[in-house]
Amino acid sequence: MWIYQKKLEFPINITNPDLKVAKALMAQYGGPDSELGAGMRYLTQRFSMPDDRIRATLNDIGTEEIAHWEMIGTMIHQTMENASLSDLEAAGLLGYYTMHGKAVYPADPNGVPFTASYIQATGDPLADIAEDMAAEGAAWISATFEAFLL
Repeated sequence: MWIYQKKLEFPINITNPDLKVAKALMAQYGGPDSELGAGMRYLTQRFSMPDDRIRATLNDIGTEEIAHWEMIGTMIHQTMENASLSDLEAAGLLGYYTMHGKAVYPADPNGVPFTASYIQATGDPLADIAEDMAAEGAAWISATFEAFLL
């Protein structure tokens, strides 16, 4: 069970449109190595773990990933909020805008929507934890590369 505090884990206050940043963040919001995928993976895998401490740890990590997802969604919203239609078109986000307006939608920067196929849960604790470590590495590499491009 969770207790939700109606505040972000870290304050976010972006006042100027930055569609390059918004587009890069979309991978972390709705892509295969996104915070949503990580949170869902941990919260799903916890059920088949053989030990209460491991279940509790996966529950905690999954909850933290959902908090990250909330912050990234807030950043996407704030970086797109005051953008003009011509700015969205120039950033390659016209298709996204056509489908979702300026709503934050779990999709990658190419508009591919989040899918449950991004979540792995085999029922084998060792296989699941190994996959978690690989996914965290892929997410770190993706985020690092995106930051480099900005």
